[in-house]
Parts: sequence; C-alpha cells; structure tokens
Amino acid sequence: MSAPHATHSRFDGLPDSPFPRLNALIEGVQPGMDPIIMSLGEPQHPFPDFITRTIVENAQSFGKYPPIIGTPEFRASVAGWLGRRYDIADAIGPGKPLDPDTQILPVNGTREALFNAALVATPSMKAATRPAILMPNPFYQCYAAAALAAGADPVYVAAIAANGFMPDFAGLPDMLLARTAMIYVCSPANPQGSVASLAYLKELLTLARLHGILLAVDECYADIYDRDKPAGALQAALELDGTLDNLIVFHSLSKRSSLPGLRSGFCAGDKSFMARFRNFRNIAAPQVPMPLMAASAAAWNEDTHAADNRTLYRRKIDMAERTLGNRFSFYRPAGGFFLWLDVGDGERAAYDLWAKGGVKVLPGAYLSRDNSGLAGDTDESNNPGTAYIRVALVESEAKTQTALTRMAEIL
Repeated sequence: MSAPHATHSRFDGLPDSPFPRLNALIEGVQPGMDPIIMSLGEPQHPFPDFITRTIVENAQSFGKYPPIIGTPEFRASVAGWLGRRYDIADAIGPGKPLDPDTQILPVNGTREALFNAALVATPSMKAATRPAILMPNPFYQCYAAAALAAGADPVYVAAIAANGFMPDFAGLPDMLLARTAMIYVCSPANPQGSVASLAYLKELLTLARLHGILLAVDECYADIYDRDKPAGALQAALELDGTLDNLIVFHSLSKRSSLPGLRSGFCAGDKSFMARFRNFRNIAAPQVPMPLMAASAAAWNEDTHAADNRTLYRRKIDMAERTLGNRFSFYRPAGGFFLWLDVGDGERAAYDLWAKGGVKVLPGAYLSRDNSGLAGDTDESNNPGTAYIRVALVESEAKTQTALTRMAEIL
C-alpha cells in the first residue's frame, strides 16, 4: 500500500478567489435580462492603434530570449514617463536617486512582480519570530498569496470609510511592526478608489524605514483619476530625503492603456533591493517578450491615449453620479474605475442584480477578510466588505448606463 501524498499546509490560509465564489453564488440562475459584466476590472476601451503596428514591426524578435532587465529603449521610456507623471525628471539618471539601468525592471504583468517581491523581501525570521506582511483590508488577493508563499503571516489592516479607506499602519503594535518584512499599499485603491496623500506616503515610508520594512506601493491605477493627479510614492521618497530606500513601486499598462492582455508593467525603487530582485528574476521570473517590450515602450512614451482613456472613465463616473445620486453612500472615486457601494448586504445584492437585471457585480466580502483585531478595526463588520458591492465601469458608455439604470431600479 503506497503512502498518501504529503499535503502542503503553507497555503491553508489562502483566500478563495473572488470570481469562482461569485460564479458559485449565481450558478444555475438565468438572468432576467441580457447580461452586462461589471464584476471584472478588465478594461474594454480600445487600445492605441500603434500597439499592433509596433508588435508587427518587431515580430522577428519573438525569436530571441528577452533580457530580464529589458531593453534600453524600454527603461528610457519608463524613466521618461515617471519624470513627466510625477515631476521627478531631475532625480532620474546615472548617479541619481533613480538610475534606469539598475532600478527599473520590466515585469510580466505586475501581479507576478507583486507576488515575487515578497519572496525576495521576506527573511525566514524577523525579530526572532515568524515575519509578517501587512496589507489593506479589502485587498488584492495576490498580496495574501505572496505573504503565505514567503512564509509570513498576512495581516489584514482595515481600510474603511472611517479612515478614508487608507489603513492606519502606524497604529499597529510595535511588536507586530518589528516582525513586519513588507507592507503592501494600493493607491489609487482597489476597490474603493481612495488615494494616498503625499503626507500619508511620507509617514508610511518613514515608518517602514524605522522598522526595516520594504514598502511595496501598487500604483497600477495611477493614470486613471477623476480630478487631481494622485501623488506617487517616488515623489514622497524624494521629497522626504532624496533617496528611494525601503521603497518599491509597481505600474502597469493594463489599466492606463487598456492592455490587460499585453502582460506588461514595471517596478522601480530601492537600489539594493532592485539588485537582489534582478538576481532572483534572472533565475525564476518570466520575461516580457521583445515585441511586447517594444510596444510597451511606445505606450509609455505616449500620453494622449491615456488622457483619452481617463476622459471615458470620467464620463461614466458622471453617469453613475446622475443615476445613483446620493444612494448607497455613493461618492466619486478619486482614482481607478470602480464604484464601492454600500448596499447593506453585498452578496444578496449581487445575487438580485444578476437574477433580476443580468448585471454581474462583485460582493465586497469576496475581496476582504475578517478584521484582525488590530488597530483600525471597527464594529461595523467583521468583514469590512460585507455591506458593499464593487462595480467595474469598464464597459461601453451605453452598456454602463443600462447597467446603472437597472441597478437603481432593482436595489
């Protein structure tokens, strides 16, 4: 009789993916109207024409292994965009705080980089005990998977209306901060659309440096904003002391350029960490194919299409404001393209919207976990997403208006 396969318990605490949970919730339910998918944050806007042309022009490069550090053209395009977007061009270049040749890396979509960064950043022990990785609650599920893979305890810190949907990491116990290896923060935030102020980022980076923590800032929605440009963590670091110590930022073309299938982004930051991350990626991480890297460079070099994209999202937020008014604690998200609506019972609302109106939205509870009993928790709910639904404004304007009208009638 053969011995049973060993079971690996490292991922026992892994959150369930929200989308299979949603499919299970509505399984077998035939929608009352033509379906409109508002659950997945997959941009449906047209991407720039030059992307296809650039891929075709560089197609012969599919026959080459791409370098993990990317091409000089890619790194230069990213550096140029960072300089324009955050007004930090004077700090970018050889011998300056951000050297494109050593502190910018292309990544095969930011999800893999957000995951792999934790493996490099997390020691086996910190403060003589098991390390922790902090993250907002609600959160991007990848953060929790990364913490568990790195052998750390994921700690979910409430990001709720009472704190402007920005978690109070500074209010956590000193013993927890001492064993923390990494902090994930997302700005503009998914799902709430909140934006970290420059002061918040400076305070958080100061906290990270005090406790020897890597601050990982997910800024993938940075070019989708309502009125004011969101501040960036690189800006905060440079204003703080002119260095990028203890900081790594992540950016993507998925949202900015409506190119989720290109699987292209970049990370940048702390010189020492980026050297270690580069060494890891040379062995264990996927590269971005050369033709796609050329297309990515073209996208980072061109800002008009991103501005047009932003205008489309702004018009759909206008629709939501007109249609929903002051219901469901509606507010205009400062960044990103999600509505975070308080409907009392998000799971019930998601079921009803699908069954009666064919509108597929995501229950907020599927994006969060029970609060951890730490600073920032409140009594409003064990799971801070329970009362909410997330609505992705990614469809055409016509479909978006139809979906919003149905929501207003059904909820």
